[in-house]
Amino acid sequence: MPQTVRSLEALFDPRSVAVVGASNDPAKWGYGVAVQLLAHDAPRRVHLVNRRGVPVLGRPTLRRLTEAADTVELVVIAVPAAGFLDAVRDALAVGARAIVAITAGMGESDAGGRQLEQEALALVREQGTVLIGPNCLGVVDTTTGLSVASDPVTPGSVALLSQSGNLVLDLDAQLAAAGLGVSRLVSVGNQLDVTLAELVRDCADHAGTAAIAVYAEDLRDGRELVAAGRYARDAGKPLVVLAPGRSEAGSRGAASHTGALTSPARVVDAVCRAAGAYRVESPAEMTVVLKALMQAHRAAGPRVAILTDGGGHGAIAADVVSAHGLAVPALSTGLGARLRAALWEPSPVANPVDLAGIGEQDPASYARAVDALLASDEVDAVLMTGYFGGYAEDPASGLGGQECDAAREIGHAVSVRGKPVVVHSIYPHSESVAILAASGLPAYRHVEDAATALRALVLRAPVDDDLALPPPQPPLPDTGYQTVRGALAAAGVSFPPARFVRDRDDAAAAAGELGFPLVLKAMGLLHKSDSGGVVLDLHDTETLLRAYDDVVARLRPPAVSIEGQVMQSGVEVIVGVRTDPHCGPVALVGLGGVYTEVFDDVACALAPVTPTTAKQLLLSLRSAPLLTGTRGSEGADVDALAATIAAVSRFAAAHPELGDVEVNPVLASSTGAVALDARAIAAP
Repeated sequence: MPQTVRSLEALFDPRSVAVVGASNDPAKWGYGVAVQLLAHDAPRRVHLVNRRGVPVLGRPTLRRLTEAADTVELVVIAVPAAGFLDAVRDALAVGARAIVAITAGMGESDAGGRQLEQEALALVREQGTVLIGPNCLGVVDTTTGLSVASDPVTPGSVALLSQSGNLVLDLDAQLAAAGLGVSRLVSVGNQLDVTLAELVRDCADHAGTAAIAVYAEDLRDGRELVAAGRYARDAGKPLVVLAPGRSEAGSRGAASHTGALTSPARVVDAVCRAAGAYRVESPAEMTVVLKALMQAHRAAGPRVAILTDGGGHGAIAADVVSAHGLAVPALSTGLGARLRAALWEPSPVANPVDLAGIGEQDPASYARAVDALLASDEVDAVLMTGYFGGYAEDPASGLGGQECDAAREIGHAVSVRGKPVVVHSIYPHSESVAILAASGLPAYRHVEDAATALRALVLRAPVDDDLALPPPQPPLPDTGYQTVRGALAAAGVSFPPARFVRDRDDAAAAAGELGFPLVLKAMGLLHKSDSGGVVLDLHDTETLLRAYDDVVARLRPPAVSIEGQVMQSGVEVIVGVRTDPHCGPVALVGLGGVYTEVFDDVACALAPVTPTTAKQLLLSLRSAPLLTGTRGSEGADVDALAATIAAVSRFAAAHPELGDVEVNPVLASSTGAVALDARAIAAP
């Protein structure tokens, strides 16, 4: 987080506002901003500035902002780039505490624009003024009646913070269609001064905001965003992040596996996980999740009971919910008996629970079944799927009133039991579904959206590692294997015994000291195995010396490492740390050895990590059953492996001169974790 928390009050609730570049031309930004500002009858003074001095929208204008007779707290700059710096100076001259810079053609365009930005930044920082933009859409606060953006938004309780201007318009429309709206909208543009992290923190303190939505194209302040996200989480304001980049490949794949596998998308995942934020893939998913998070209750676990009024909907819902990583467990015979008593004998109650036609005779059966499910300690959440809502939609059924009564009873059951219910209905706009929505139950037309909502409602263990970077240690003298291996061993990573030799006599002596079997490694190679620089299964001195002669003749290494060969079987794991330019060190774990990039089964977290977080990463892998034991195998010592990961992450975080640190593979067995190779690459 920033060292000091700056006040953004003048940005959202100023007593006076000026629009520099106000215009009568609808094609210009100064027109749209002036229209929206004047459309809100808020108790604040407004100044319109037009260099020609002509009236704008029927109101008199100032030729220059410095003609204002009083202090102006918020200044909106909508002039071409050539006039931007003068407009900033004028704003500061009239005492502006906040500036919204809509001006484009700045740092996003060329070096000249970047120079203008830096000059403006120096000016505003000197005066203690905050600046949004430039190259932004504007700012709205529906709770204070402030709108200095080109388009209106639907009022509500979601703070919408975005690096894209057009995307906020799309999100506003989707939120409105879902029955939600915007408390604050900030288009941050180039983020010259005020950052997304500062805005998240400020919105967490905003009484009119219930949830915070962020669209981020780059996380230039990743660790500050983590701190802000945790602050918002502790304030009860969920943070939902939409960040593109899933398809980007790592930029340094040729240098290390870690560089290839810690893609920008995985770094964003790590930031979101550390922040306690929800990451989504599209504006539509963001809307689904935000709607779900308005639900007052969370699920203590992933066990979902599906209540359906038709076998088809129930079967499809079970598949979709399972595909979203949730469980649809079989219900006990005792709970089944209670459900049949609430429904009727023909009702299947194993899970999915099927009304099997009783709803057409008695809509109250929906409410009885929901209450029985929520009352059970076998169920964490309920998904209602199918026809509910249809009776209220069909007056001829004569059951609309009873269905609406059932909806009220379901809302009451949720309130009493404190567990979430999510609704999938083929009649999402019916009166009875509207009653459910008024009780806080999210309802969706598509079962996939309902499953997404349920996944978001499952409580997750907070990741609260202390992400403060340790004091830098003295830089390593070089990044050779011998140096890196020794430094990691001193940091707590276990390696087999080794001797580094430069001639045949030393090699033979090393064999006598270490005993057989042995491994021979050629030094000075980035990928020793790929170059034929690693020879395994050396069981006597003669074989060792032949291998030594061959490797020296082929590769001419500066030295050779003779190491004890670990004969115990186990699972090979990669442990790496990469220094991200925006987020600092990022730890990576995954299936290791020569198949690391083939299976792409990895997990990331901001470093340094604790052993607890390292264990969570390991258990999140698809290959986790190999570590915990499967088909009768006893598995690996996961705690020892987690301690190794934590040690590597602490070491790398304390050595900022290293861009990548990689221990690959670490052999994890039932008796511990042993590193079999290591490398480091200097930071650019």
